[in-house]
Amino acid sequence: MTDKKEHIIDIAIELFATKGFEGTSIRDLAAAADVNVAMVNYYFGSKEKLFEELVQRKAASSRNLLTEIANDSSLTAIEKIDKVIELYVEKIFTNRKFHRVIHQELITNQRETLTRNIADSMFPNALSMKTIVEEGIRNKEFKNVDVQLTIASILGTINQILLSKTFCLRLLDKQEDYVPYEDPKFKKRVNDHLKELMRDHLLKITNNPQ
Repeated sequence: MTDKKEHIIDIAIELFATKGFEGTSIRDLAAAADVNVAMVNYYFGSKEKLFEELVQRKAASSRNLLTEIANDSSLTAIEKIDKVIELYVEKIFTNRKFHRVIHQELITNQRETLTRNIADSMFPNALSMKTIVEEGIRNKEFKNVDVQLTIASILGTINQILLSKTFCLRLLDKQEDYVPYEDPKFKKRVNDHLKELMRDHLLKITNNPQ
C-alpha cells in the first residue's frame, strides 16, 4: 500500500509540474496513476492536502541537506554558503516547473490555508540559511550584513530565473529555442555569479592597504 501511495505522489509531482495546481484534478491524477479516485482521497483527503504533502517532502529533503551543511565543522562559513547556493540551484534546475507552481501559490495567495502551510513547510529552510550567515558574522568571517535580506538575495535571484522563461530569455538575449534550464553552462553561470556576489557581500577585506 505504501508503494501505491508513493506512486501517486510521483505522478502528482509530474502533473502539477506540467498542468499546474488549478489544471490538475483528482480525476486526472487517479487516471494517470491508474488508481481510483477513492484511493487518492483515502491517502490524502483532498488535492490541497496532497499538494501540501508534496511540498513538505521536498522541503524536508532540502532541510536535511541544509542541516548537514550547517553542522559540517570542516567547512568555513563561506564554503557553507557555496554549498547552499549549489543545493538551491540544482533543486530549481532539476524541478523547475514544480517549484514554479509552489511559488505561484505563494504569490497569488488564492487559497489562504494552503499558502500558509506551504510557507510553514519552507520557512525552516530559510532559518538554516540564517544560522549559517549568523555564524559567519559571529566568528568575524562575515561583515555585519542584513541577514534576512542576504537570504532573500540568494533565493530571489534563483526564483527570478525560475518564474518566467520568457523574461529569462529576454534578459539573457537568447532566442525562443534556447532552454536555459537544460544548459549546464548556464547552471554553472548562475552558481558562479551567486558565489561571487555573496563573497563580495559577506567577506571582510583582509588586505586593506593603509
